[in-house]
Amino acid sequence: MIANRPYARSEALLDRALRHIPLGTQTFSKSAVAYPVGAAPLYIERAAGSHAWDADGREYVDFVNALLAVSLGYSDPDVTAAVRHQLDLGVIFSLPSPIEIEVAERICAMVPCAEMVRFGKNGSDATAGAVRIARGFTGREHVAVCGYHGWQDWYIGSTTRNLGVPKAVRELTHSFSYNDLSSLEALFAELPGQIAAVILEPMNVAYPAQGFLEGVRDLTHEHGAVLVFDETITGFRFAKGGAQALFGVTPDLATFGKGLANGYPLAAVAGRRDIMKLMEEVFFSFTMGGETLSLAAAKAVLDKIEREPVIERITAQGEKVIAGLKERIARHGADGFASVSGHPAWSFLNLRDAPPYTVWQVRTLYLQEMFARGMLCLGTHNMSYAHSDEDVARLLVAYDEVLPLMRDAIATGTLDSRLSCAPLVPLFRVR
Repeated sequence: MIANRPYARSEALLDRALRHIPLGTQTFSKSAVAYPVGAAPLYIERAAGSHAWDADGREYVDFVNALLAVSLGYSDPDVTAAVRHQLDLGVIFSLPSPIEIEVAERICAMVPCAEMVRFGKNGSDATAGAVRIARGFTGREHVAVCGYHGWQDWYIGSTTRNLGVPKAVRELTHSFSYNDLSSLEALFAELPGQIAAVILEPMNVAYPAQGFLEGVRDLTHEHGAVLVFDETITGFRFAKGGAQALFGVTPDLATFGKGLANGYPLAAVAGRRDIMKLMEEVFFSFTMGGETLSLAAAKAVLDKIEREPVIERITAQGEKVIAGLKERIARHGADGFASVSGHPAWSFLNLRDAPPYTVWQVRTLYLQEMFARGMLCLGTHNMSYAHSDEDVARLLVAYDEVLPLMRDAIATGTLDSRLSCAPLVPLFRVR
């Protein structure tokens, strides 16, 4: 550890929060189970562009970007101006606002599968809505899943975080493996004529193998099911039309969230007209679904993506991160415990066990040392339009210091003694 950088105010806020808020916050991945208490910032007070300031006043280059909800950068001026203008007009009304139409039209113009759109507030709303209308469209109940699709019963019941989900619901969701078409074929063979939807993240840690997405599409249609791409993260980030545009495979339905509104709460289900029309019968309705500030933010985001090289810059800056990190892993002899994967817009530092140390001990040291150097990252590099060349250079300088430190700690058996906190414990794996 390079210096003692206490996070006293963050820890005091956590103690205060735990008296009234289960877990101390609203989001599992922002909580103290994901950040090592004693060696990490726990609360952020403000952010601008690509930087954030924690409750103790420390500044960070932010490569978490609100779990990929921020794609343009914090407090993007165009988004802020649009929201301020809409605030004067009103936040929500007794009837729909025309801005609902304007944002839906923009999504349909940009996304290959989109012929109609409905809005929610979280990615979980959108994936649950897509699954519900797929069940209504097919008259079937079972769902095949690959990736992370939110907190609602239909999906989370298939994971280890299934406490409170009825057994009958858990038994309707079945996982298959990414880049393994045979695992999906096996589900269709096991449940002939019973699978309503196949839902997957078109890409997360790894690129799709040649023919994989096409094979999923063909197999899904062959068995009369609905193909859903969960583009909560990839949408409007990997390409203007999402991963489906990047990879040239069009699903029946797609779901969006995260960066759609640059941090404002908005999600969307989009897809084929004949399926989406069922939204007139299937109940998918939110008092706040037409809330106008988030829609104004989304309109500004989509217009900026069309007007400026947002996707191109995010990709270019992310490519610098991947190339620089790969070179440093090799140069510093860190390939025994680290590797890089993912798309430039959303890349991963993959850590693994380094005997006698578990991946959780290795990860704790990594986080501790990156935070100490002013880098806010959780092992992914969630790029935004605001990340500058200087930000990328600072990240790579931090890796130049942290990777050899980790290598030496493992080689000399001193990793535990270098930690200023208890190691993290195994968590629910979302992917």
